[in-house]
Amino acid sequence: MKFFKSTHPATAAVALIAAGIPKDLDITNSTSIQSVAKTIAAGAMSYYPGNAQEFKDLPKPYYWWEAGALVGSMVDYSHYTGDKSYDPTLVTALLAQVGPNFDFMVPAHRGDEGNDDQAFWGFAVMSAAEMNLPQPNTSVPGWLDLGANIWNSLQSRWNVSACGGGLLWQIFPDNPNGLDYRNSVSNGGLFQLSARLARATGNQTYVDWANKVWDWTTAIGLIDAHYNVFDGASSSDNCTKTNPVSFSYSAGIYLYGAAVMANATGDAKWAERAAGLVEGSKSFFSPFDNATNIMYEHACEHVNICNTDMRSFKGYLSRFMYKSAVLVPSLAPAVDELLHTSAKGAAKACSGGPDGTTCGEKWYVGGFDGKVGLGEEMCALETIQGLLAESAAPPFRGQDIKVVRTFSS
Repeated sequence: MKFFKSTHPATAAVALIAAGIPKDLDITNSTSIQSVAKTIAAGAMSYYPGNAQEFKDLPKPYYWWEAGALVGSMVDYSHYTGDKSYDPTLVTALLAQVGPNFDFMVPAHRGDEGNDDQAFWGFAVMSAAEMNLPQPNTSVPGWLDLGANIWNSLQSRWNVSACGGGLLWQIFPDNPNGLDYRNSVSNGGLFQLSARLARATGNQTYVDWANKVWDWTTAIGLIDAHYNVFDGASSSDNCTKTNPVSFSYSAGIYLYGAAVMANATGDAKWAERAAGLVEGSKSFFSPFDNATNIMYEHACEHVNICNTDMRSFKGYLSRFMYKSAVLVPSLAPAVDELLHTSAKGAAKACSGGPDGTTCGEKWYVGGFDGKVGLGEEMCALETIQGLLAESAAPPFRGQDIKVVRTFSS
């Protein structure tokens, strides 16, 4: 359901909109949404020490993958709001991480780069391609080619030593903690990137791999009959037992991959799967009877044990739910029912700090809960800026994807 009608919001006037107070958010008014998103985007980017000239890693305790997640959030911010002021910084960050083989295998992060980390940078790269973000460095391939390189790198590590296939969590033997574990986020990342490259290029190989990863995931039970997405399984027992914990971002990653496949192929089974994943994702909403349709991270949030990574997960479910509803409009009523209420809760939670705009973790308490961090800012940003997704241009595909060399003025 759309509350407002707008042409593409990417106009010069949008960047001139004043920053808004989140608790005053009016989800029926595009100007209010844009202005609140601008405030929260600034809050999120305040954690990033780099700039348009130089990439810098996020400070501890944030890992490298979350920098890629932040870039992905901000690429969407640019597209949805039309505020291009961060674009040079985002492009500098992306180009600094391409690695010697242009596949985002970064030697400086060998110690902490897993398959899921690489996939999150891949999500940002594909968004850059699908939105024609400028890529001014002629010595580096365009975004779509970089996305294909990331896919090739991930696909090359499909591991058939156990479990009939799948990606392991980790890549390098000197980070052995996850070399026995086949996790849903790594495999969901390969699935989603396969789907997005299939839609962008029309290449059947990507379609085949999207089917392959989905079939493998369901065969070992990481997605069950009710479309719950579980965390992973161990090679040591041939993936006969799944780790039953569920996180919101895992569901979101598979959801968007299924929605992209529905849009790219027109095959009804993918729309049915996407709808099933939306239904399964309802477990991440309504923590209490008086908090209907408000998102929470049910594995940790209500018992105060979310770690730094987990405190950003809700944002990715929001991101991919909104995007899924754009590509499969039949999903929009269910998505809007969940995320419109969550956006209101997130806005009220962004009422802390000396300026009254710092975001908290829990959206069901009716205000700011005192938990602060990059994850809290990103979750609120994704959930609020996504209200603009239906009125923005959909992701480009085929010949509409261009290598743009200059930034918008």
